[in-house]
This record gives sequence, C-alpha cells and structure tokens, in this order.
Amino acid sequence: METKDRRGLAVSSRNATALEHYETALELTASYFVDPLAEITAAIEQEPTCAIAHCLRAALGVMSSERGALPMIRESIEVIEATATRANDRERAHAAAARAWLEGDFARSVQLYGEIAVEHPGDLLAVQTAHIGDFALGQSTLLRDRVAQVLPHWNADVPGYGYVLGMHAFGLEETGLYARAEDTGRRALELNRRDPWAVHAVAHVMEMQGRIGDGIEWLTSRAPDWSIDNGLAFHNWWHLALHHLEFGEHARVLELYDTRIRPAPTSVALEMVDASAMLWRLSLRGVDVGTRWQAIAAAWAPLTEDGYYAFNDVHAQFALVGAGDHAAAERVIESLERAARGTGTNAMMSRDVGLPLARAILAFGRGQYLDAMNTLLPVRANVHRFGGSHAQRDVVQLTLLEAALRAGNAAQARALAAERTDLKRTSPFNWRLTARALESHGMADDAKRARDTADLHAATQRTPRTATREAA
Repeated sequence: METKDRRGLAVSSRNATALEHYETALELTASYFVDPLAEITAAIEQEPTCAIAHCLRAALGVMSSERGALPMIRESIEVIEATATRANDRERAHAAAARAWLEGDFARSVQLYGEIAVEHPGDLLAVQTAHIGDFALGQSTLLRDRVAQVLPHWNADVPGYGYVLGMHAFGLEETGLYARAEDTGRRALELNRRDPWAVHAVAHVMEMQGRIGDGIEWLTSRAPDWSIDNGLAFHNWWHLALHHLEFGEHARVLELYDTRIRPAPTSVALEMVDASAMLWRLSLRGVDVGTRWQAIAAAWAPLTEDGYYAFNDVHAQFALVGAGDHAAAERVIESLERAARGTGTNAMMSRDVGLPLARAILAFGRGQYLDAMNTLLPVRANVHRFGGSHAQRDVVQLTLLEAALRAGNAAQARALAAERTDLKRTSPFNWRLTARALESHGMADDAKRARDTADLHAATQRTPRTATREAA
C-alpha cells in the first residue's frame, strides 16, 4: 500500500515515526517556529535514507542562502540520488532542484522547485522553497503568481492552507496589490493567528502605504503570537523599528536593535542583513550608533571574501564601511569582482548590482558623495535583481538621495525626494527629505511648508487606524 503525507502526496518512506518527524519539521519550516532541523535529524536517525526528510533538509539549506549550508545540501542530495530506485519521482525532482542550487544555478533551482509545485500543487515544501527562492532572486511577480498557480488546489481542509495564503499575501504586496494583500494576510491569520509570514505580509503593506501608526499597532498587539521562539521574529521586529524610524524615535529604534533585532552576536546571514541595514539607515539620518558598527562588522568579517550571494555581500559592505574598515571593504569589492567573472546566478547579481553597490557604499563612506551618486544612479532601476523586498532595497534609494544631498546636487536631490513623496505621501521622513532638498535649492519657504507637512503627517499617524479598519 502506498504511503502518503498529510496532503495526500506519495512518499517513498514507510517508516511512520520518521514521517511523523518530517511532518512536524515541515510545519515548523512553514511557521518559522523553533528548529525544524532538529526534527529532520530525528527523522533521519529513524530512517537514514528517508528521501522526503532529506528533501526538506536540502531545502532548508537552499532557503538559508548561505555558503555554509552547502555541505548539508550536498549530503542530502547524495543520499536521495544513491537510493534513487526507492525515492519517487517527486523526491528525485526535489534532489535535482537542490543540486541546481548547489551548483550555483540559483535561477534554475527556483524554476525546478516551481515546476514541482505545478506538478504537485499540494507540495507545501516545494511551494515555500520556490517562494523564498523568488524572494532571494527579487522576482516579485513570481512571488505572487507562483503561489496563485497552486491556490485552486488548497482549501481550509488541507493542512498548511493558511501558510499558502500568507505567501500569496506577500506576493500581492510586492506587486503593489495592497488591499488584496492585506485582506489575504488577514484571512491567513484567521486560520492561524501565529503565522509570522502572514503578519509580515500585512506589515509590509503598512510600510509601503506609509501607515505608520497602523504598523506599530499591528506588530506590537500581535507580538505574543509571532515573537516567541520564532526564526522570523528578528525581521518582524525590524519592520517595527522601521515605523519608529519614520517618527524619528531613534532611541526606540536602538532599543529594538539591541533587544530584538540583534540581541546576540549570531552569524546567521539573514539576521546580520537586517542589523546592518538598520544601522546604515540610522547613520544616514546622522544618528550615532556607537560601537554597534564594530560588533556587526566583526560578525561579517569571516565572510568578507565569500562572494556567494551578492545581497549578503552588500550588507556586509554596509557594516564594514560603517565601522570604518575600508581595507576590509576593499576586499569585499575584490570578492565581488571575482564573483562577477564567474558563472551562475550570483555572477549576474554581482556584476549588475552587487559590485556597483559595494563600490558606491565605500565611496560614500570616504566622503566621495558625487562618485557614490553617479555609481548608484544607473544601477537603481535594476537593484531588484539581487534579491530582497521593496522595503529592504529602499536602503539603496535612501543612500542615493543622501549622497545627492551631501554632494550638493540640489536638482538631483529634489527630483529624488519628489518621487518619494509622490509614492508615499504620508511619510513624515520623506517630507523631511523633501525639505532638505528644497532648502539646498534655495527654496526656504517651500522647505518650511514641507516640514510643516511632515509634522502634520507625524501627528495624524500617531493614532492608528487598524482598529477602525477591522471594525469595517
């Protein structure tokens, strides 16, 4: 008799205990709670050749986007390939997708995971891995559409449906469909209020719409659900800090950094990315972050010549330049130059985005603001190609605008500020940037009006509208 998982998909293993550990690990992976790797290890201890357990183990390595995960990915792929006569077609397809990642063809890997999802729409692991892969590659449209492809095969009776809705909500947000994204995220949370990815998707909506008070209320009121023993908690705290940053509440942002975003000196790249980006945003605003730069730079130091994933390398560059370690920053540039000459997806990312960004960041750190501005201007339209979300990549646009202001290019600064206020008119910080740009242009009266507008939006948004929306 054929063995099936909880979503009715065939698995080659017949070890009930191993499969129970696998299902627990899959739930933990989708929810980001606790440590799915421990459960996968338990499954493999029960059955060393359990193909579906190794599929999940390899996928965890893929989703980490770290070079350090490659040995784990390789080991699990080789187990599946060595037992290919036992593994079923779907499990072998997972191994092929993971192998493409292992070989540096990130784009092909994500495509293959997506093809598994098309063939087996109930494969939650394939859907999530493709989704995170699309995020890593900056493929916003596919963040939405890949999940939409499988949605007709899911409903509330299928285990994991809420997680699929949460992923769809994020894809809708990244493609500017904010009302649908928020509604879908809220539906996901009706099924499981502890789904941090759905909380995260709605937080993104509020960030992109400039709903600062709503965003603070949304994240803080739900914190007991998403923040305890959760691997995504640091990132949701980062989103909360973004809202406080809008209000100019720098002491609160630093408190969140020290207690929530970077409470311990881990070497997890995803955490270091958020920490580096937050400190850089603070520094652009003239905030003294003390020795925090040296601490995060030290954590990045072993990876300064990594050249594995340009998105990580650029955030390492923020930290190194912030810490004033220009020699290490030069080594990051050299590493990106080597990566750019290579093959695979990261070669394109490094060549088209990572390398010019790293050069611009170092120029900015050296006070060469005109060079930084001129290097950033041609790459800004393609910055999505090295991954991340719109909210994360905004640090590049902020750096460009600050470089223009410090370079004394009043016309460019005014143009860049105008596009920000046009896109997010309720942002107090955008209006303050506009005031600085107008002032640099000699337009003192207009600058005062922009500051008054900033103050008005800040005062208005300190009363969140979330409760009103929920009542409606």
